[in-house]
Amino acid sequence: MTDQADTYALLQGLAGRPPIETHISAIFLGADTVWKLRRAVILPFLDFSTLAERERTARRELALNAAAAPGMYRDVVPVCRQPDGRVVLDGRGDIEDWVLRMARVPEGDFLDAMAVRGAIGPSLLVALGDTVATYHAALPALQTDPIAAFTHLIEGNIAAAHSAGLPAPEIATWAAAIRQELHDRAAWLIARRNAGFVRRIHGDLHLGNLCIWHGKPTPFDALEFDEALAEFDVGYDLAFLLMDLEARLDRAAANLVLNRYLARSLDWGLVAGLKLFISLRAMVRAHVEARSGHPGRSADYLARALAVLTPARSVVLAIGGLPGTGKSSLARALAPQLGPTPGAVVVRSDEIRKRIQGVAPEQRLPPNAYTPEASAAVFSELTKAVRIIAASDQAVIADATFMADAHRAMVAAAAGGHFLGVWLHAPIPVLESRVAARTGDASDADLAVLRSAASHDPGAGDWLAVDAADADAARHAVAAALHALMC
Repeated sequence: MTDQADTYALLQGLAGRPPIETHISAIFLGADTVWKLRRAVILPFLDFSTLAERERTARRELALNAAAAPGMYRDVVPVCRQPDGRVVLDGRGDIEDWVLRMARVPEGDFLDAMAVRGAIGPSLLVALGDTVATYHAALPALQTDPIAAFTHLIEGNIAAAHSAGLPAPEIATWAAAIRQELHDRAAWLIARRNAGFVRRIHGDLHLGNLCIWHGKPTPFDALEFDEALAEFDVGYDLAFLLMDLEARLDRAAANLVLNRYLARSLDWGLVAGLKLFISLRAMVRAHVEARSGHPGRSADYLARALAVLTPARSVVLAIGGLPGTGKSSLARALAPQLGPTPGAVVVRSDEIRKRIQGVAPEQRLPPNAYTPEASAAVFSELTKAVRIIAASDQAVIADATFMADAHRAMVAAAAGGHFLGVWLHAPIPVLESRVAARTGDASDADLAVLRSAASHDPGAGDWLAVDAADADAARHAVAAALHALMC
């Protein structure tokens, strides 16, 4: 094994403190500079024992992350041994190692640290969903064989789990279940590849590899040592973040990021792979934590890897009502509680309209974006989404006014199984107060729109009528109706 003691001493002198060590790297933190040294280790999934491989992967890391985190990654420099025996950074002499130089990010600005102190709120989660959707949209499509890639990944994780000392019975149970899940999703994975969703993803997108940089959540430290571990469906990238959010925060956090991502991408088909993707990501984390000396965390992630593969019953809930009745608030409150992890997909007509128009959900649209033709396109996309997601056994909440009988019929037909239609109602003064106070929302409805809609109020019809004047009471009423439907 290569002796890196002199390099450690050099970098520790520059930083003025001992490094932070992971199983593959040593990170030396200076006042405004970070020096990242690859440890000369051999693990089941990488070999950093050679100088050439440490240089290659350092340069690859720089190239992969420079665009997503501009200014954070600086350069790759050699550690050289002088004729007098001293080692220096970026000097002359025999090259003994390679170091990646980066800008210093305050420890408190890493999202895993923010999660610990409870500093990740809804606005940051929304921004996180936007960040990942934008990151993925910029990646070119690849023609990598997804079946071969996932087979290689599964078998590699089984070997790594054994190597890390995870319990053999649980590994065997997981191996059988994940192989079956891959078999069941094989045709879907090929179709996803053919549709352009296999890309050179980040590969290691958990909270520890995200930070606040220039005021925005920013991914860094993309997986650089093995391209075979980074050419996958974008959903596999997102799944690591969702799994980590649920483990470190709660399911509501993961659900919010999932729904924001889907609202920006309209990639409804992604959810069909969530069981496969999340289970694999949890297993990766399980053996990494075990190897890092964290048995409690490892056991938690292993349990998650197994639990997500357990069949779960799903439902389609449609929530209609006039502007201000609280449709979206109710959808957000119920979504984490419905269906498999990380909860129901909320398909919101207001967000679909904005995506079709090519603007952010909170950007207001002019009146010509609300023509009958535009609205027909929105409901066509909404029912398409419900059909795709429901067929994937994930729970769905359709959020729209559903003023027209035809729209109600469309969503009920798309559900194809357990379906509940809910009509929210409340006194007009309550609705006016809510609409007038609303800011930063995807809905463009103002008081004039509310009053016009109220003059054509169709009522509940054959849907469940729920008084929404009290939001908590409405949530309990709908939750009870869903429970009765599923029993």
